[in-house]
Amino acid sequence: MRVPLSWLAEYVPVTMEPRQLAHRLTMAGIETTYDPGPAGGWDKVVVGLVESVDPHPNADRLRLATIDLGGGDSRTVVCGAPNVAAGQKIAFAQVGATLVSGKTGEPMELTAAVIRGVESAGMVCSERELGLSDEHEGILVLPPESVAGRPLAQTLPSGDAFEIEVTPNRGDCLSVLGVAHEVAAITGERVAEPPADYAEDGPAIADAVSVEIADAGLCSRYTCTLTRGVRIGPSPEWLRRRIEESGHRSINNVVDVTNYVMLEYGQPLHAFDLDEVRGARVVVRPAAPGERFTALDGQEHELQPPMLLIADAERGIGLAGVIGGRNSEMTDATANVLLESATFNAINTRRTSGALKVRTEASLRFEKGVNPDLAERAVRRATRLILDTAGGAAARGLCDVFPGRTDPPRIPFSGAALRRSLGADYPPEQTRQVLISLGFALEEDDGDAMLVVPPYWRTDVAIEEDVVEEVARAVGYDAVPAEPLAGRVPDAIRQPVRELRERVRDLLVALGMQETISYTLVSAEAAGESALRTANPMSREQERLRTSLRPAVLRNASAALRQPQGSAAVFEVGRLFLPRDGDLPDERETAVGVVAGARGASLWEKGAPALDFFDAKGVVEALCAGLGLTPEFARADDEPALHPARTARVLVDGAAVGVVGELSRESLEAHGLGAGPAALFELDLAALAPLLPELRSRFAPFSRYPSAGRDLALVVDADVPAQRLLDVMESEPLVVRATLFDLFEGGALPAGKKSLAFRLDLQSDTQTLTAAQLNEAVSAIVARLERECGAALRA
Repeated sequence: MRVPLSWLAEYVPVTMEPRQLAHRLTMAGIETTYDPGPAGGWDKVVVGLVESVDPHPNADRLRLATIDLGGGDSRTVVCGAPNVAAGQKIAFAQVGATLVSGKTGEPMELTAAVIRGVESAGMVCSERELGLSDEHEGILVLPPESVAGRPLAQTLPSGDAFEIEVTPNRGDCLSVLGVAHEVAAITGERVAEPPADYAEDGPAIADAVSVEIADAGLCSRYTCTLTRGVRIGPSPEWLRRRIEESGHRSINNVVDVTNYVMLEYGQPLHAFDLDEVRGARVVVRPAAPGERFTALDGQEHELQPPMLLIADAERGIGLAGVIGGRNSEMTDATANVLLESATFNAINTRRTSGALKVRTEASLRFEKGVNPDLAERAVRRATRLILDTAGGAAARGLCDVFPGRTDPPRIPFSGAALRRSLGADYPPEQTRQVLISLGFALEEDDGDAMLVVPPYWRTDVAIEEDVVEEVARAVGYDAVPAEPLAGRVPDAIRQPVRELRERVRDLLVALGMQETISYTLVSAEAAGESALRTANPMSREQERLRTSLRPAVLRNASAALRQPQGSAAVFEVGRLFLPRDGDLPDERETAVGVVAGARGASLWEKGAPALDFFDAKGVVEALCAGLGLTPEFARADDEPALHPARTARVLVDGAAVGVVGELSRESLEAHGLGAGPAALFELDLAALAPLLPELRSRFAPFSRYPSAGRDLALVVDADVPAQRLLDVMESEPLVVRATLFDLFEGGALPAGKKSLAFRLDLQSDTQTLTAAQLNEAVSAIVARLERECGAALRA
């Protein structure tokens, strides 16, 4: 919301520098940005007096205006505005001023120019060039009392304002008065509310209009006033400018008043032409199924209950909380105005606005919640302004149907609550002053204990903790001292399935697989027609809750196979949603992985068989070993997507926890996995969790000292496995990692021998290793390998 500072200052003194005040509001939870407005570019714009206007010697449509800038300074400039005349006070921009281009709307720097042979060093400005409005047909004429030579920023309102981002719970800050109360709490000032009294000279409204509310749950209060004999026309200058400074468009005096009071109080209002309200009867009722309604913008809508209508005796004349109807709008012929101020259900308003795709300033406020106590205040204030701007006579009294009347909450509050929540002890006088400045009433005040009543514009304060927050906001969150928590920190709540899920992720990544993440919502084809459907799907591809992770993982595996490496080892850990009749879905944490394609890019792996069932089975075995479990495998022939002869059920302690197998030919073709093979495993983590031994965290601190690398090329018998040498090397205390990177056979090597090359990373936890220590450690490793594996350093 845009809040002009000139408007804000009518209700509360703005004693703090605007940028500092914007920062304080932001720190109080109201995100605020200061906009200096068009006056930020008026550094070289001053008030001028038009001394004379003469014809241009070389152009019929241009004239030469001589401008007195005070102090004996006079300038003659070329001007094409039709309304410039001698004796006017105008805005004169000097060379170097930054203005808004009348053609492009972009900022421009004014320079001296020669126009049709006459030099012009300056410009008489229109409203558009000053950034005040889009009006550029003529120049801006200033009030006669303006002083020539004075900077324009000291003559006109600067147009500076606060831009406020409002959170869903702070609908009160969608009003100038709501922001004024926040400012008052920060600066210690008092808010002066605008007058709302007026003469009630007409007959009683009860004799002219009747009001009925059909559903109190959808409309808790409906008030209205009646003003006869109004004259619809342009708004006075002060009202038009105030509406435009707030970022809205001026329409006419009556509509502008409703918008003005909405911005002032945060209470939306609507004006009906009483002569178009058939039967002079207002019925607030849910729409009938399929009922048609034409809004003010000319769009026709088909309504469904419980969308709420404002209707007369025959048809709908307004969509409650959203937009008025075209059939009862203000026209130049309107003479009798029925002014509505009501309270509509926030949830129903939001759903109606969303379903019809009609977002208005009114719906924005109603969907955040509007206090019923605002209705009468706002309608009386607006009626006074209609009388001031459009004339007429107000009917005696007002219609006020209030079936949802409730007492405001009375909240016990004490300094102990502040100490308990904030760890701070504020003086009772300071707490009392903060609450009063925010508009709270103190019904009981016994020193440290109070009974607090929230103000009528605050619907978000209901419990003691809300009051604590109000005090903390006003004092400043940055002023709350840092204190250790009192009492014992609650014990952590164990979540075995969640802990298992994270452990499985880590283990599968450690085994060389890549994790993928897919959407929980899938298409009906992927999930099946029995899967749960969302009420409002965003697209056909995301309309049902998934019942399996397999399609997404297989799709990602297919994409991986098309990459240059030609292999896939992917997995996903996520939740499935299996439907249950008459109940919430059965949610299961599941891990699914797929291996397919080339075994690897290493020299010794080229030409090796592709990844298959035994690789997937090895992943499952290694995963279970990392969890402290011993899996068993039993034949499974009830998996139609898997090969019947290459599929096994995964068992732990006799309980089935998953399946592993190669995909059938039909599945390979369906998922674009080529000729195969491709193997899949699926584990039910909820079934695994109860079988786990107690999870223990094992952590070894990282060494602070650098590591060093050494390469070893060893000749061993051809039947000695590389893993045997790796086990010996990694058992040495200084070896943190041993990696095989080369295999060589033949050539100059004797028959029955092979050469294995290893990279050793050595590191100490206590010191930086010297060259001598490294050589000694490597010699000891080679000696062990010679004794235990028959290895010899390759010459």
